[in-house]
Amino acid sequence: MSSAASLQALIQDSALDATLRAIATKVSAGERVSFDEGVYLYEHGELAYLGILANFIREKKHGDHTYFNRNFHIEPTNLCVYDCKFCSYSRMLKEREEGWEMSVDAMMETLKKYDDEPVTEVHITGGVVPKQNLDFYAEFFRRAKAHRPDLHIKALTPVEYYYIFKKAKLSHYDGMKFLKEAGLDSMPGGGAEIFHPEIREKIAHDKCNAEQWLDIHRQAHSLGMRSNATMLYGHIEAYWHRIDHMERLRQLQDETGGFQAFIPLKFRNQHNQMEHVREVSVIEDLRNYAVARIYLDNFEHIKAYWAMISRETAQLALNFGVDDIDGTLDDTTKIYSMAGAEEQTPAMSTRELASLIKQVNRKPIERDTLYNVVTDYSTYVFEEEAKPQYYKLPVIN
Repeated sequence: MSSAASLQALIQDSALDATLRAIATKVSAGERVSFDEGVYLYEHGELAYLGILANFIREKKHGDHTYFNRNFHIEPTNLCVYDCKFCSYSRMLKEREEGWEMSVDAMMETLKKYDDEPVTEVHITGGVVPKQNLDFYAEFFRRAKAHRPDLHIKALTPVEYYYIFKKAKLSHYDGMKFLKEAGLDSMPGGGAEIFHPEIREKIAHDKCNAEQWLDIHRQAHSLGMRSNATMLYGHIEAYWHRIDHMERLRQLQDETGGFQAFIPLKFRNQHNQMEHVREVSVIEDLRNYAVARIYLDNFEHIKAYWAMISRETAQLALNFGVDDIDGTLDDTTKIYSMAGAEEQTPAMSTRELASLIKQVNRKPIERDTLYNVVTDYSTYVFEEEAKPQYYKLPVIN
């Protein structure tokens, strides 16, 4: 049964909760779901129902296309002036013996390792330290662009920028303009966590607040840069906190149109100050992806980081609104593994990633950072392609 037919069957199901039927009718008509309806989806929408709605939207926007890119990460430091309770990655400045701080030369050495690789993006993010300031990053961006002009630089989050710009006594706009002119191309979506101060104060009290995070993205968008957005879920927040978070993103997207993808980030409880908080189940992961796809009607893409949630869960998520599973991550990404991600050495070859997508009857599309198609792998046959391993998907009719 097609996704459209499955949705119509839901709408015609007289046994279904009237509010859920009304929401399904809205989705079918392409109408926006309200704040209260978003909360209702979390509280009353069963997995199969949410999957039908989310998959309908996903296929209406992208069909079976599933995007990935060839990228690598540079993590300049794991030292940090901030004390986020959920963070397993960073070390306070007093814990220098457990940390690292890269110089610009060291970052360039890492970048040059990929000179002969067909990567299209370098993703840069890490901790916040005084030495890695405005001039530090401007120098790196300039040198990186001079060395490899075609490489897209997606770097730093508002958490880092807020600290850097405040220290340099620059406005958000002037700071972003300066770094764009130095070579910055776009921004990742990190540091959003949960916007509502009731939760943010408890888990990340000393970093930039929601308004500052959003304004830095606003200024980047005004300069023609694109960015992503994230949400850390599955810890001490309530469902309405998640909808409040997405509502603020939806409003900014209405204003600027500058966001490309929304990326739910699952809270992992290893090696941090919130080890007592249980992690949510895979079922809740899938429900969360689905609600995000339904609520964020003006976001083109919903991304799942396969390295954080596991390859199998990423495959399942492709039936729950997700159309992007990030990149090959051709390095060891410590942010994931130190938090207890199931993929302890998160790297996949292009063949492996394309095969992962094909195994669940989706079409693998290699993209660049701005979602221009690089290669359509849907009919591509790799040499020595591994025998497919199929993972059982839940039946959704």
